[in-house]
Order: sequence, then structure tokens, then C-alpha cells
Amino acid sequence: MFFAGGRLHGLAIVCRARYPRRYGTEIEGAAFPMRYWLMKSEPFKYSWDDLVAEEEGTWDGVRNHRAKNNLAAMEVGDQAFFYHSREGLEIVGICEVSVAGITDPTDPEGKWAAVKVKPKTKLPHAVTLKQIKAEPKLADCELVKLSRLSVAEIKPDEWSVICAMAGI
Repeated sequence: MFFAGGRLHGLAIVCRARYPRRYGTEIEGAAFPMRYWLMKSEPFKYSWDDLVAEEEGTWDGVRNHRAKNNLAAMEVGDQAFFYHSREGLEIVGICEVSVAGITDPTDPEGKWAAVKVKPKTKLPHAVTLKQIKAEPKLADCELVKLSRLSVAEIKPDEWSVICAMAGI
């Protein structure tokens, strides 16, 4: 297929608003805000300190379809909370998507998604899962509703609440 400038073989792409930033298309006058995410990692396997030491890490190994779709929807510049699962059960930092839309290098079949992230900010105060569950404004947060999901979308208002809880 040939794709250029928001057109496919001269026909307007009907679904272009779904991934507007990835394909460089725009809808007149519309701004596409950054999206927010939460990415879980077991700190004994890959911690916040590991990401900081590497300066950029590949987020791979995800084998859940919803989490895969979340990874595939990420764009360069999107922000994500770095969450320590199993040990700590807390959000400890904020990272930024530096490379989006890559195939998971640990997947020999090439069907799973991955992204690269860079550390941005260590939170002044880690925000625990217990604190998140106790906050009524976060009752519908994917971290609460879909607790086993390793890559979750965070709504802008949820992001603001969690940042305030963290002291930023």
C-alpha cells in the first residue's frame, strides 16, 4: 500500500483520527494531547534504578493483548508512571516514550509490541497501590480495575491526582 500525506491511493483515510500523531496527519484546528500510561515492572527484574542507569530501556516481554494494544498506541513524548509490582507496589517515577511502534525483540514471531523509554523524574514521594485504592477519584483507574494489566492507560485527570499525591 502507498501512504502519504493522509491519503491512501488518492482516497481520504476514514480512520486517520485514531492514530493521528503516528502518521503525521492532522484534523483542522485539533490538537492531540499527550497520553499517559502506567508501566509495571518487578523491581528485582528491572527497577527504576536500572532504567536510570541504562538511560534508555526497551519495554518488552509483554504477553497480554490489552497491554500490547496499549504499547502499540504509545507515541514518542507520551509519559508513563513507572510502577514497581510485587515488591513495593508503588509508583516510583515518570518515564517518557523515546521510541514507539517497535516489535518486541524478545518475540521470535514478531507479533508483540514494545517501546523504548527514558527516565524523566523520580517521584519525591512514591505513591502506593494502597493510597491509590483509597482515593475515590481513582476508583475507575485501570490500575485498580484491571490490577493484573502490566501496561495501563491513565486518564489525564487521574495523572494529575497521582502527581499531586507524589508531591509534583
